Amino acid sequence: MPALISGFDAVLADLDGVVYAGPHAIPGAVESLQALAGHGVGLGYVTNNASRSPAQVAAHLRELGAPAEDEQVVSSSQAAAALLADMLPAGSHVLITGSPALAHEVELVGLRPVHSQAENPVAVVQGFNPEIGWKDLAEAAYVISAGAAWVATNTDMSIPQARGIAPGNGTLVAAVASATGIVPTVAGKPEAPLFHTAARRLGARRPLVVGDRLDTDILGGNRAGFATAAVLTGVDTRESILAAKTAERPTYLLADLTGFYSPYPDVVDDAGTFRCGAAAASVSGETVRIEGSVDDLDSWRAACAAWWAVNPEADLPRAPKLAWTAPVNDRLPTA
Repeated sequence: MPALISGFDAVLADLDGVVYAGPHAIPGAVESLQALAGHGVGLGYVTNNASRSPAQVAAHLRELGAPAEDEQVVSSSQAAAALLADMLPAGSHVLITGSPALAHEVELVGLRPVHSQAENPVAVVQGFNPEIGWKDLAEAAYVISAGAAWVATNTDMSIPQARGIAPGNGTLVAAVASATGIVPTVAGKPEAPLFHTAARRLGARRPLVVGDRLDTDILGGNRAGFATAAVLTGVDTRESILAAKTAERPTYLLADLTGFYSPYPDVVDDAGTFRCGAAAASVSGETVRIEGSVDDLDSWRAACAAWWAVNPEADLPRAPKLAWTAPVNDRLPTA
């Protein structure tokens, strides 16, 4: 069987939780990205992190050893700036609730970044910045409550860091939304245009979107009409992927980026029993019965296929009960 990656002409990769966690590369990620060129596969990075410019992100990737030119990085800050440019006349004042990198993107599209209500902003753009404090959020709330348009780069509720999972931009956006009763327009993932932009830059017709989050990476890739792969190196887990609502279900389930270079096993429906490799799964009521090892990813691939077949249209996450049995070949002989 050919390697999974042989069916695609480009990879559109998320960064946090896929390529790196905090300042450090995830094991195997850099080598996997380096190997794409040898397979004739293009590479783009699609990130919701608006705290750094695409050039800064690309420089960090190169420091880690990953292949990255500035134009390979498509960020939610760019998407937010483009959205604002479509909404507002040139030269309009925009309150920046975020990083200098976000302000720079706003400036590049002909708008004027400002930092207080006294400068008469007609819009607010909010993106992740670890330096944001209460006064920044309050200023945004004052301006939004007074009638200004509000664009958020993204609403990720968490962000993977070297020490664990930390609050993301969505938690800060939620604070402003709670204060104002207003919901922002979201520019980045999970909206499809960010992925379409990245694919166009690469001239890709069959890209594979890879991410660690169902609610941004996988949902956005699905909305864009692309194949999606969820990796287990960041936020979402095997259990949360199994329970995923329909719109957030990935095409593929991988442990990490090294999975690009292995054949992806077929999942076969055998009269309601779904077989994947040595594993098998079937559904009885609210229980998925799995014949296989908890540590074998094929067991989870079979379980997802079985559960999703029985629940093809799920608007909310729905977790089944799990009943595990050892594979036939691993069972002890009976007396």
